Amino acid sequence: MAEPVIIQVNGESQQTAAGTTVTALLAQLGLNSGRIAVEYNLKILPKSQWDQTQIAPGDRFEIVQFVGGG
Repeated sequence: MAEPVIIQVNGESQQTAAGTTVTALLAQLGLNSGRIAVEYNLKILPKSQWDQTQIAPGDRFEIVQFVGGG
């Protein structure tokens, strides 16, 4: 089993397994990746890179979920 790492998600500490991808992190958090924007270490991370980007200790994420309505 992969060793756990501590990261920051929207300003709060979270624990996940080393080597987890951004796509897997979103699933772990229960978020629908269809309406999400991800800032990774102060840069917007394109959706095309979510599957290849592996999380490392100390990484910082800001995750915004778009909500429709009227």
